[in-house]
Amino acid sequence: MTQTTRRHFLQTCSAGFAAAALGTLPGCSQPKSLPNLVIIFTDDQGYADVGVYGAQGFETPNLDQMAQAGRRFTDFHVASPVCSPSRAALLTGCYPQRVGLPMVLFPDGPEWTKGKSELGLNENETTLAELLKSKGYRTACYGKWHLGHHEPFLPVNHGFDDYFGLPYSNDMRPEDNPAYPPLPLIQGTEVIEENPDQSLLTRRYTQKALEFINKNADQPFFLYLAHSMPHVPLYRSDRFAGISEQGVYGDVIREIDWSVGQVLKTLKDNGLDDNTLIVFVSDNGPWTVFGNHGGSAGPLRGCKQTVFEGGQRVPCIMRWPGKIPENSVCDSFATTMDMLPTMAALVNADLPPRKIDGHDIRPLVFADANAETPYEAFYYYDGPTLKAVRSGKWKLHVPHDYKGVKQAGMDGEKGTYFYQKIELSLFDLEQDINEDQNVADQHPEVVQRLLAAVEQARADLGDHDRKGKGVRPCGHLKDYS
Repeated sequence: MTQTTRRHFLQTCSAGFAAAALGTLPGCSQPKSLPNLVIIFTDDQGYADVGVYGAQGFETPNLDQMAQAGRRFTDFHVASPVCSPSRAALLTGCYPQRVGLPMVLFPDGPEWTKGKSELGLNENETTLAELLKSKGYRTACYGKWHLGHHEPFLPVNHGFDDYFGLPYSNDMRPEDNPAYPPLPLIQGTEVIEENPDQSLLTRRYTQKALEFINKNADQPFFLYLAHSMPHVPLYRSDRFAGISEQGVYGDVIREIDWSVGQVLKTLKDNGLDDNTLIVFVSDNGPWTVFGNHGGSAGPLRGCKQTVFEGGQRVPCIMRWPGKIPENSVCDSFATTMDMLPTMAALVNADLPPRKIDGHDIRPLVFADANAETPYEAFYYYDGPTLKAVRSGKWKLHVPHDYKGVKQAGMDGEKGTYFYQKIELSLFDLEQDINEDQNVADQHPEVVQRLLAAVEQARADLGDHDRKGKGVRPCGHLKDYS
């Protein structure tokens, strides 16, 4: 399908779907119209950076209330410890390696970004927004995109009716690297401002989200609100400056929490509360090399850019009054890749005709009796390199290099890293959430079972060739040749 044909298809999806009743939806006790779906996605917010997850030095009253009215997930993961791949996985339901985006994308500019500035989400992939549009949904993306900044890759060409935001990270600007172009703020496909006032971004994204809800209150909608914060450099509006004990980072989270409260209030004001699933989640772990501007992973080892739990286990809260049990906790393993198949099941939409790595986790979301994780294995990739595998309580790291924080920075200055290698290591996450005690020698049968899973992943998704020959073609990429 060409880009033009694709856009025409999306624009002509029948709005009649919006008015059609589906009978009793999975997870619904009464016949309902199509539910509204909201995903709030933050950038680099750590596992412990929400009140109910143990935040220190700041409060998150709206997120805490959302958890009290819904369900908190304690073992929820993203598919990558960095931005672009994580977002690709959320919107496609696939490992980023399968859809050809295992790396962070960059704007045009520095020599080393060549090859990483011309890429984007392939038009042959089906996003969650496109899937929902086929059922008559109105769709909008407000905030950080980071799946390609050239026009064919922008949200409006991947199923979103409206887009307003930054096409990549807020530090990809001339102040951080003189070779970068001015940071663009985009509406649709047009740059409407260069180097916008970042202290207003959270408020502006929120305002767009509220306007979208008010405008589409009489039809089903999908809202993807992807905040640029708390990715460094940190910015917050004057109203939130200096209000937290923790400092600027706490102020930034307080403003994001305010944004969540505004979304919840607007849903309620429009009478949409009982027919809306809202999901709050972060895109990866905290960037702790920035010290007091970098957030916290709490008890978890590692941070952003590592495959330790601190890099990929993130806070996740889901709320749907009357459907999701109040003040409930899910300790089962789940991932952002599950959003597409789960939401597809909720609206009776067919999955894309490709392999989807995520699962329908409605039993976990709605706290069905005896619900268990659908994952037999989960693979931790860093770029094109497979570094670990998880099965149940067991996590096996294959030998790989990683970087840790040697000296944290302060007040926005980046600290320094140290580089080490972890050998073959097995951790029991139920007993050792910090991944500190290697028990590989005590459980050789578990090691062998997980090494077999590693080989299955390498055959399916590829792995970096240790001889330096690059990445083996895999998954959907075969369809693009």
